[in-house]
Amino acid sequence: MRIWLASASSRRFSWLNQRIDNIHQQALDDVDEAIYNGTVAEQVLAICQKKAAAVTNNGDFDYVIVADTLVEDPDNEDLALGKPTDELTAANMLLRLRGRRHRVFSATGIQHDGNWDFFVESAVVEVSDYSDDALVELVENKSWEGKAGAYDIAGEMGEFAQLVDGAEVCVLGFASSAIDELLRKI
Repeated sequence: MRIWLASASSRRFSWLNQRIDNIHQQALDDVDEAIYNGTVAEQVLAICQKKAAAVTNNGDFDYVIVADTLVEDPDNEDLALGKPTDELTAANMLLRLRGRRHRVFSATGIQHDGNWDFFVESAVVEVSDYSDDALVELVENKSWEGKAGAYDIAGEMGEFAQLVDGAEVCVLGFASSAIDELLRKI
């Protein structure tokens, strides 16, 4: 059984590799992850489906997995916080989330026998009202790079963020129902 994780996320790979053997990781080239109109759930699904459409050859793989994660702005349920592009954007996102609850959405697509199944889930995370010094450290250590909402709950931000509702794997980058389905099939 060979599985291709079509994602550049080291967190997704590490998490999946601890549970399933024969995971091959290779990101897709040049997939536009622009954020769309609609709810954050609709946006993350659209991005995930766009990634699935970019899979042109699954080679010798029995399964292909694509995924995307977006953080919902705590002030606007239709506004997604994607990945920050620089330190200023990261600091702004971290400030928006500091001392507040927000929802994290992950979409996962699984291809088997040429057919795609998509799953979308959300979880609620609460971020403590950490100090300005902690904010500076989070920005300067670049733990925000490649992370939706500028943080990784299993990384540096784990000291300040806690899961309130939902599955931790959702915050780490997969819809848990997708992984459950994959584990049943393999």
